[in-house]
Amino acid sequence: MGFVMIQTKWVSFLATIPLIAGLSIASSTTSFAQESYSEALMGGKFLVNVRVRYEFVDQDGISEDAHAKTARARLGYETGSFYGFSALAEIDGTMHFGGEEFNSKDNGKTHYPVVADPDSFRLNRANLKYTGIPDTTLKAGRQRIILDDARFVGNVGWRQNEQTFDSVRMTNTSIDGIKANYAYIWRVNGILGSEAVLGDWDSDSHLFDVTYSGFKYANITGFGHWLDFEDAKEGSSLATYGVRLNGKAAITDDVMALYAGTYAYQEENAENSADISNSFYSVMGGISWNGFTGKVGYDVFEGDGTDAFQTPLATGHKFQGFADVFLTTPADGLEDAYISLSYKSKPFSIFKKGMTGTIAYHEFDAEDSSVDMGSEFDAVIAIPLYDYFKVVGKYAAYDGDGFAADRQKFMLGLNFSL
Repeated sequence: MGFVMIQTKWVSFLATIPLIAGLSIASSTTSFAQESYSEALMGGKFLVNVRVRYEFVDQDGISEDAHAKTARARLGYETGSFYGFSALAEIDGTMHFGGEEFNSKDNGKTHYPVVADPDSFRLNRANLKYTGIPDTTLKAGRQRIILDDARFVGNVGWRQNEQTFDSVRMTNTSIDGIKANYAYIWRVNGILGSEAVLGDWDSDSHLFDVTYSGFKYANITGFGHWLDFEDAKEGSSLATYGVRLNGKAAITDDVMALYAGTYAYQEENAENSADISNSFYSVMGGISWNGFTGKVGYDVFEGDGTDAFQTPLATGHKFQGFADVFLTTPADGLEDAYISLSYKSKPFSIFKKGMTGTIAYHEFDAEDSSVDMGSEFDAVIAIPLYDYFKVVGKYAAYDGDGFAADRQKFMLGLNFSL
């Protein structure tokens, strides 16, 4: 009965998309600088994002291959500004179509590999923003938070249900070259959606990040994150302190050097009873030339055989391989040596934003032992079509070398956004 209700909601929900999309395009030229309450309310913009995707997974040790066919629609509205105040509300729904031939981590189908895109229908974002204080933005309510490169805090945007936060956040740029962020989070709304046991969880967490961009060749970010979760997530209550440097410098008119480095230290926090003392460090160097970018890097998560450096709020899919084997760091820690090559074409024909593609190779090893944790080859291509559509394809092949199950993944999706 519940599934029938969800399906009925979706029929009504998806039927509104053409109307909202048309209204959104028509209102896209309306100024946000409104003079009255009614103008602010009616002079905002519609938010539309629809993604249809097929994901295939072949994993050793699991009897069936996963064939996940899912659709995600996200519809919302952001008002104009009225005396510095504006509001945003957005609903989000994900559903599978065809057979449910995958383990969504909420449907009990463990004879299939995991594709963590369960059916869900929920309020994705709802917040009030205030910009009336010079050089300061205040935002309260359910919101998307992506800090720096999303290594420690992100929205996990690759999954159909994104991660959002019930929080109060302040951003200040009153000092030249300095951007300071503070956020208090009282609830995390995770990627498993509204119906899962751990789809969301309570929080009493604080995030503080400061970035200095006054140097010519580098930005420096210092941060402290104090995570405090309850119940089943209590083991992820961690305090993390760190610094990140990233920048670029011209070598010639056509050649650019790229570089980044991060160091962070982590210990237990709040009611976490573990005795944790682990570090993370990462270095990357690269060269960019005529649309091509080559990078080499080395990431290290320390572990002691019992606990390891963890990033429970990160967009992990972005870093240690698209096969998602290492979203949780093994107890022996992890060393990831990688190389990648990307290319972005110039705009042409219907490809007004140019096509992008990347291939990458990872070698994984334990940090606290001599265990070989396997290797992985990844590839991704993104093809923007006209102004609103984009096709994205991904491939991942992980060879566990006896540490974890071998697996292959293929993902193909069509995105529409305004």
